[in-house]
Amino acid sequence: MLTWRGHAPARGLPVAAPRPHSLTPLRSLDLKGAAIALLLAALWGGNPVAVKVGLTDAPPLRLAWLRFLLGCLAILAYAWWTRHPGVFRVRPGEWPVLWSLGLLFAVQIGLMNVGISHTTAAHASVLLNSYAVHTVVLAHFLIPGDRLTPATLGGILIAYAGILLLFARDFSFTSSTLLGDLLVSASALMLGERIIYMTRAVQRFDPIKLLVFQSGIGSACFLLASVWWERDVPTRYTASLAASLLYQGAVVAGFNFVVNSYLLQIYRPSALAACALTTPIFGVLISAVITGDPLTPTLLLSAGMVAAGIGLTSRR
Repeated sequence: MLTWRGHAPARGLPVAAPRPHSLTPLRSLDLKGAAIALLLAALWGGNPVAVKVGLTDAPPLRLAWLRFLLGCLAILAYAWWTRHPGVFRVRPGEWPVLWSLGLLFAVQIGLMNVGISHTTAAHASVLLNSYAVHTVVLAHFLIPGDRLTPATLGGILIAYAGILLLFARDFSFTSSTLLGDLLVSASALMLGERIIYMTRAVQRFDPIKLLVFQSGIGSACFLLASVWWERDVPTRYTASLAASLLYQGAVVAGFNFVVNSYLLQIYRPSALAACALTTPIFGVLISAVITGDPLTPTLLLSAGMVAAGIGLTSRR
């Protein structure tokens, strides 16, 4: 994960608690930190692939609530382990923010799961990770003092050109992936908005509380939506579905969060950013191995352009 010039980190997870000035300053990335950061980037890059695998046995909304149930349990376990106080204490005036964040989360993940069911895992890996560029654009308008620079503007143009390249090659109203690509792109845009919203919320809220409530509210929304729209769609309880849920819930929402919090307490976010650039590349490569998506030159070029764009937009 990377932090965007003081924003909440990528993937929509909250930053670690502020460090007192008396603690050791954050340091540059060493070999151990780089290896761990690359592992997290690879694990996040495999998330769309895990969703694609799970969709072969469960419909999109049901898969989402099962995944977030596991993720919520993982975060609660982390909160208990770290003796995090006040997770369930909601003060007057906090509910509107918690509900808004939870509903935004539900819509964003719903678009992602439904979109991935209509496109390839490789396309989803590239398009979803464009959220980082959307975050920078939205921050220019919504976060005071966070203005676009020539470098970030260049990164935005490069990343968006990579996305257009991915669309242009196969653009057709009869394309089997067009609907899915559009839905995943909308999900990436909403993920950028959710990160901005959380950036503003964490100034007044416990970040663990935000994460717990957005997962809990999202899970409840997906459960109700699945009961309403997917009641006639069967679920096959297979080993691949179990592996998909375990990966999305325990590995991505649990392990990645905990280890990223550890990294943010030691290393500079700007140093971690370089490793996070590899996420779309990892996603494309993992999708080729797991789901058999072809590694076309256009796909690789598009992934590289998105990664380069993320790199430029994350520079101070």
